[in-house]
Order: sequence, then C-alpha cells, then structure tokens
Amino acid sequence: MKIALMDSGLGLLAAAAAVHRLRPDADLVLSSDPAGMPWGPRTPDDITAHALACARAAAAHRPDALIVACNTASVHALPTLRAELEPALPVIGTVPAIKPAAVGGGPVAIWATPATTGSPYQTRLIREFAAQVSVTEVPCPGLADAVQYADEQGIDAAVGAAAGLTPPGVRAVVLGCTHYELLADRIRTAVQAKAAEPVTLFGSAAAVAAQALRRIGAQPAPDAAPTGALTVLLSGRESALPAEALAYPEGGQLVRVGAV
Repeated sequence: MKIALMDSGLGLLAAAAAVHRLRPDADLVLSSDPAGMPWGPRTPDDITAHALACARAAAAHRPDALIVACNTASVHALPTLRAELEPALPVIGTVPAIKPAAVGGGPVAIWATPATTGSPYQTRLIREFAAQVSVTEVPCPGLADAVQYADEQGIDAAVGAAAGLTPPGVRAVVLGCTHYELLADRIRTAVQAKAAEPVTLFGSAAAVAAQALRRIGAQPAPDAAPTGALTVLLSGRESALPAEALAYPEGGQLVRVGAV
C-alpha cells in the first residue's frame, strides 16, 4: 500500500504521521513545494498550477491514494486535481474541522491564515455547520511561515498574538491550517491559559488519514510492522526530509519508526 500526501510545505507532516499510525506498513510519498511557497498569497489559478505540479510529481510514484493535506489547495485546486487524477487515483481533500467543533455547542474559535479568515469558503462552512454557535475567526499572520522554518521566536509571537485574539470563553479551537497541527500542544497551552473552561483542539489530520484508507478499501492496522518506506519530493525533486521537519514530533516519528 502506498499513500501520497501533498502540501506547499511541512503541513503534510501531521496527516503523514496519522497515516503512519494507522498503517505503519504503508509506503508514504510526501510531495511539497518549497520553491513556490507560500501558496496563500497567490491567485487561485496560480495555486492550482502549483498544486497540480505537486500532485503530478506524487502520482508518478503510483500511489493508491493522494491526500491534499493543505486547506488552501483543497479550496482552490481540488476540482482540478480530481478531474485529472480520478478515478484512477482517489484524491482526498482537507476541510477545517468546523462541524465536529460545533457539535459541543461552542463557543468556537477558528485559527486560520489571513487569506482564509473571512473568506467565502470559510464563511460558507460556518454558516453550514456552526450557525447555532458563537464563532470567532482568528487570523494568524506569519504562523504558517514560522512553522515551515521552525522559527521559534516567530512561532511564539504568532501564537501569542492569535491567543490574544481568542475570546476567553471558547471551548473549541479549530486548526484551519495544516501547519498549525504541528503546534497543537503549544496552541492549547496558550489558549488554555486565559480560558475559563477546558479547551479542545480540532484538526483534520486523523480524519483525512482515515478517509484515505476508506477510499481504497483498506482497514487500519496500527500493530502492523513498521515496514513502510518514505519518499520525499521537494518541488518535484527526490530529496531527504527537510531538517526543519525534525523540530516537530510528527517528523521525528517518521524517522524513529524507521520509515526513512
């Protein structure tokens, strides 16, 4: 079994680690675009072109499924990716976990990139899945870039600023960018410090990993031998896992279990 994941950068690590936890025997192909990131400020057509290049590079390795582990690419490029690659290659998009976060009754905060915050896409998801709860959209300028480069000072500053914009009454925080899932513990600590009640974080990695297995008719086998191999593609070129990936538990997991 081989599962491919694509993103502009390190945001795919969270979903890759989730796939590996479910199927340690699965081969992984990680296709990112460090030469073209960040994708957020680009036009929709430009984002689609970069996403398509990443997807094609991954598809050349003949995976059984492709996870688009990027909210921005899922918003703008998913129809194009599916039109080209399916049905031969199932393509699984990433959607912010607004629906499960709202089930608890709120209040809910959605941390996302400035481009996504207030966007028609996110507004539609809020209206569709969280119309009955209080929702605060929290822009996080610079956070994805700081995560990408493992910039500790930048991470602290961006997380602190976003926590300052998060109302103290929130009970759930949606991580609306896959890069943010690599900081789940730090974000929880920052928000919990001013929260009146326990705060639950909602990411997308576990859900998209499980959906990828369902799409190819595979069952989770977390006790399988960790025999999966890892292929890393940086802007289409086969490479090693970037050093910055090892700053996060998800990157270290792929090394420790012998996937590299």
